[in-house]
Amino acid sequence: MLPELNEREARARIAKRVASELEDGALVNLGIGIPQLVPDYLPKGVRLILQTENGVINAGASADRHDLRVIDAGGTPVSVLPGGALISSELSFAIMRGGHIDVTVLGALEVDREGSLANWMIPQVRVPGMGGAMDIVTGAKKVYVATRHFDKEGRSKLVQKCSLPLTGRGVVDVIVTEYCVVRNIYGHMVMTEIAEDTGLQALLDRTEMQIDVSSQLRRVDF
Repeated sequence: MLPELNEREARARIAKRVASELEDGALVNLGIGIPQLVPDYLPKGVRLILQTENGVINAGASADRHDLRVIDAGGTPVSVLPGGALISSELSFAIMRGGHIDVTVLGALEVDREGSLANWMIPQVRVPGMGGAMDIVTGAKKVYVATRHFDKEGRSKLVQKCSLPLTGRGVVDVIVTEYCVVRNIYGHMVMTEIAEDTGLQALLDRTEMQIDVSSQLRRVDF
């Protein structure tokens, strides 16, 4: 059995679970959507240094959601926290390409058994462009995918092989959905955690990706 969760509940579960893994002081890049919720669920005592690909270092929430003078890559108003800076786009991309980002958290259209990620376009659907996604997944030390397990039509977003244009091949380290955590362990996608209210076989039956189940699978309260 899979619990029926509304959008808000599902997104909160995912963001909270990702937040629990991040280390104090980490330089982190957050994608648009669910990843933007991660700072709301950080454990006490954990402070991240948030980087936006368009050039904000140590970004924080904006007190005025209509003040567009400082925005992140998705156009959301942000503030610059004490000790932070505004930097040029080329320096921001040098940071990403140079391997200086500790963690990136991104959404997904598809993620497959090889750890490949498709998250930037659907053919024949107009998109603004790739942005820095390819640079981020290639340069970050660790790549988390924070995504709903199924799309709006009920199809698994965890697939055997991506059919959409790739953002990166074999780049994903951890997948977090509202039902489970899947880790890329030596090239194998292994489920290491499952939500307490989720039936294991029911989830596997509805998931296209062939997932190995850890012998030490943990039941977790998401």
